[in-house]
Amino acid sequence: MLDRMVHDVLVVEDEEDIAVPLMRTLEREGYDVNRVSGGAEAVSFAVDKGPAVVILDLGLPDMDGIDVCRQMRSGGYLGGIIMVTARAGELDRVVGLDVGADDYLAKPFGLAELLARVRALLRRSAQVPQEDDSTVTTSSGLKIDAASRRVHLGEREIALTAKEFDVLAVLASNHDKVVPRETLMNQVWDQNWYGSTKTLDVTIGRLRSKLEAAEAGERVVAIRGVGFRLETGT
Repeated sequence: MLDRMVHDVLVVEDEEDIAVPLMRTLEREGYDVNRVSGGAEAVSFAVDKGPAVVILDLGLPDMDGIDVCRQMRSGGYLGGIIMVTARAGELDRVVGLDVGADDYLAKPFGLAELLARVRALLRRSAQVPQEDDSTVTTSSGLKIDAASRRVHLGEREIALTAKEFDVLAVLASNHDKVVPRETLMNQVWDQNWYGSTKTLDVTIGRLRSKLEAAEAGERVVAIRGVGFRLETGT
């Protein structure tokens, strides 16, 4: 359990021999666990109930897990998504992250590793910058509220996933300064992150697109070989 708070986890898995031990392990750790076996049901549950984390198997009987993830995000689900799959190829990994997943775990995997990924995702989602004021407002009017984990431009809210928000919060708290890639990976993901740093590039790409679509006036600039900087565009 994380800080004695009960977090709800949705397991999306149609294979009984995988789902049952996974659910038992999560329950022993203190999580409130629900399970569905189909993609359509998973989308409906995530959007309506808003679990803290979704553990999503990509090989579902009714829908491809990539489409499930995409529909969850387009439906407004902002919680954490960990994809679990036998597809270990780099292309599948990037596609999964590109549609909104926060993490990607290839089968076969150890339950201890999966639990570590869940804890890391919850820990990063719960972090608030250690500042007197938890709200950062840029000169262009972009308001990043760490306490509520919401981003506004005037009266309009910009919906971000957990990782997109975390990346933006770190960049905004260092506005006009270059934040090294390693710093972003350590603060937003975890110092023990197992995956590729392409995860960061995909998340940055999604964040850029959302800021541009909202005409936020802020842009994320890549500093080749170093990291990224949030600056007010002209």
